[in-house]
Amino acid sequence: MNKLSPCLLGLSLAVAGNTMATGQGSSPATVSAPKYLDVTVEYTKPGKGGLAHDKTESAFVQALTKGNYPIHYVAFNSMSGKPRAIFLSRFDSFDALQKANKVFDDPSVAKEFERVNVADGELLEETKQLIFSYVPDLSYHSMTPSPKIRYLEIRIVHVRPAHGKEFNDLVKLWIAAADKAGSSDHWDAYRIEYGDQLGSYVFLTDDHSMADIDRSYAEEPKFTAALTDEDKEKMRELRAAAIDSDRFELYSVNPAQSYVSEEWIKADPFWKPKSAADAKKTTP
Repeated sequence: MNKLSPCLLGLSLAVAGNTMATGQGSSPATVSAPKYLDVTVEYTKPGKGGLAHDKTESAFVQALTKGNYPIHYVAFNSMSGKPRAIFLSRFDSFDALQKANKVFDDPSVAKEFERVNVADGELLEETKQLIFSYVPDLSYHSMTPSPKIRYLEIRIVHVRPAHGKEFNDLVKLWIAAADKAGSSDHWDAYRIEYGDQLGSYVFLTDDHSMADIDRSYAEEPKFTAALTDEDKEKMRELRAAAIDSDRFELYSVNPAQSYVSEEWIKADPFWKPKSAADAKKTTP
């Protein structure tokens, strides 16, 4: 969503950007998104987040491809905050996840992943595994992620215990104002289920270019004009009551670390894995 200027006293509340969807049509989610979002976070040691990390993550991708693992993921590298990589995958049920993980019952596959895990672990300070559930009522102009994604904006919000209703009301006011302003914003909303403090939400927006971010900022005056004084006061009250912490992060896509479908690779050569010969050419 729009990141509103300080004059609105921090009214903005969800992620600005694109993994969330593009913006024409009705305000609720316009597509059926997978029910769950799996996020792996890897904090890299200083100086270990470049080609060295690409190499170990590419080995994971090769092993998954060989094992025909059915759940794909997109990798992003941080452009804000601590150096880290995040890996986003989506699935529709925990039963589907369990069935997918049967790939690792093969001793040869398990052995290969153990080898790569050890190599990758040498580069990392810390890892986290998080699972979120999709919240369609808090999403806006949601759509299927596109192989044209290049950047990801994430808004991370923690809601105070017992203040979920105020938070839902706040997001719905935001959505109504965005509709009134004719906003091009779009996002997918997810609620934490495992791996972090309950009450945590993420709002994801994927961008095809950084010009998409410029457009979101340029629309702030239009959004502000759509709010009455009563709207602003109500949003301030709801935000103060509901939100404990709130921050934005920006990421860029890393195709070398991503495990995507053949359809994506065919749609855009950007995702095509490099051959061993190509990799040697780019290694100093």
